[in-house]
Amino acid sequence: MDAFLSSTLAVALAEIGDKTQLLALFLAARFAQKYAIVAGILVATLLNHAVSAWLGVWLSQWLSPILMGWLVGLSFVAVGLWLLKPDKDDDVDGRYLRYGAFAASTVLFFLAEIGDKTQIATVLLAAKYHDVVAVVGGSTLGMLLANVPVVFAGAWLMGKLPFKAVRIGACVLFCALGVFTLVRLYV
Repeated sequence: MDAFLSSTLAVALAEIGDKTQLLALFLAARFAQKYAIVAGILVATLLNHAVSAWLGVWLSQWLSPILMGWLVGLSFVAVGLWLLKPDKDDDVDGRYLRYGAFAASTVLFFLAEIGDKTQIATVLLAAKYHDVVAVVGGSTLGMLLANVPVVFAGAWLMGKLPFKAVRIGACVLFCALGVFTLVRLYV
């Protein structure tokens, strides 16, 4: 249960103000089929985070527990600090838009997640908890919690959220997870 809840909270917070959230806003403005956009986000996240979680568990099997603990702990701190830097609104590749809301959302979200903070967080959480199903379930729920409201209430919601405060809170959470992981190595 810790893996699921930690993954949900970490990804939901890391996603606030992220480029994929801006992508959700763009897609919602472009397409009227909101449920198709949400379904595309779901499929893309499940695929991307399943591969990421599997990679995290696989890596943890090949590295010593101490080395893995140091890598995970320091990486959590690094991701926390990375959260302080807001994402830029990347150009959306328009060639995928002609395939409709579901296909465009699936492809664009999958591509946008490659190397993103939430993908790296998923790798780290899976390496820490060794539970692909719980981490993928939690990280996917976190992604949906952050993006579904944007799809349905985008412009209004984006104007109301205090992005700086949320980024600072997410930074503190990730840094605390990192420090906690490092301290547990020696306690």
